[in-house]
Amino acid sequence: MKNIRTTFFALLATIFLFSCGTTKPTHSKEEMYGALYSNHPASIAIMPPINKTNNVEAKEFFYLTLSQPLSEQGYYVLPPFLTMEMFKTESAYDAEQFINGPLGKFKDVLGADAVLFTTIHKWEKKAGLANTVNVEVEYSLRSTQNNEELFYRKGNIIYDASISSSGAGLMGALVSMAASAINTAATNHIKVARACNNFILSDTPAGTYSPNFGQDKLSLAGEKEFTQTIK
Repeated sequence: MKNIRTTFFALLATIFLFSCGTTKPTHSKEEMYGALYSNHPASIAIMPPINKTNNVEAKEFFYLTLSQPLSEQGYYVLPPFLTMEMFKTESAYDAEQFINGPLGKFKDVLGADAVLFTTIHKWEKKAGLANTVNVEVEYSLRSTQNNEELFYRKGNIIYDASISSSGAGLMGALVSMAASAINTAATNHIKVARACNNFILSDTPAGTYSPNFGQDKLSLAGEKEFTQTIK
């Protein structure tokens, strides 16, 4: 009985944490990203992410999945593999070398109007009642003309890898918990990175190649810093 009670309260705490992790947007995209509307960059170079976690592969997972959501928003994204090879040739694979410096060379050499920097602060797997992958990632899009920050978001993303078995009783719940733990351990890391990038970058105002360019200024923007559970 004691174990059941402990499990019940732990589950309530998890539900409370997830339900309190989101806030309703209150600002328009024009208010939140006014600099981006003013600069209206057409082309973006993506720097390899800065990885501050113990997951050494997280950098590659994110880098491979950053371009699609930006392309879908109407921006021309320089091919990541080509730019990566150029960065390596110039011994510039580490974004730390550029994040606080002038970005004019990206315009001169690549023709990029803006550069996207990504910093991965956390990548943690948790098994048990809440089978999740917790990722904290920060995005900063900066102009190559004057280094002005055009877009910024930092998300604490809780990727839910649980498998439900509603109506199956206590035994079903135990089986579900075990299956969820296995699912969390085997979760495709690229799938998690793609989900994070798609969710956070979907808030980017429509680019010059989108039919909605300039028409979403009054749309509500997401919070700059937030916690969100996705599945």
